[in-house]
Amino acid sequence: MGTEKETLDRLFDFFREIDKEKLIVRQNYITGCERKETDAEHAWHAALMCALLSRYSNNKIDVLKAVTMILIHDIVEIDAGDTYAYDDEGKKTQHERELKAADRIFGILPDDDAEYLRTLWEEFEQSETAEAKFAHVMDNIQPIMLNDNTNGKSWREHNVALSQMHTRNKKTHEGSQILWDYVYKNIVMPNIEKGNIIDDLKK
Repeated sequence: MGTEKETLDRLFDFFREIDKEKLIVRQNYITGCERKETDAEHAWHAALMCALLSRYSNNKIDVLKAVTMILIHDIVEIDAGDTYAYDDEGKKTQHERELKAADRIFGILPDDDAEYLRTLWEEFEQSETAEAKFAHVMDNIQPIMLNDNTNGKSWREHNVALSQMHTRNKKTHEGSQILWDYVYKNIVMPNIEKGNIIDDLKK
């Protein structure tokens, strides 16, 4: 057990380290399309959405727990880099890269804090609890909303198909059926009609 100064030193070392999350660039564009968003911006946006949309969770959740999951879920990308949602090749090594990153980054913290955040991060990854499932809803629908707000710019750049979106969101309804139905009807379908999403499921 270290001194209080040693504990605070490690906490502030961690705070300084996670500032690097502001440098990790994602594939979605911010409103206005001037640039792509960062992981830190994505986490902030999704966390605030969680605080206001939690009433639509399929099950009652601990909102602070879900918000904390969202705030830390991409911290590992400081080392592992962003893996685009539809990058099948990158996904082959994603888990291994992110585990290694979690060991290093959460390891900066004092032991109790490291265990707390690492456990929450793993719970998010496993997506079995009500909080983790709802956190995944936010993680999935925030970029859909941004793509809609930028006329599907990232979808069009990557030739995203409806089948890919279905695969990506096959469990989103488990966190919130209401929100997934809303997003699909009011965002996904209009973008299929505009041609921003390739409809490869036409019969």
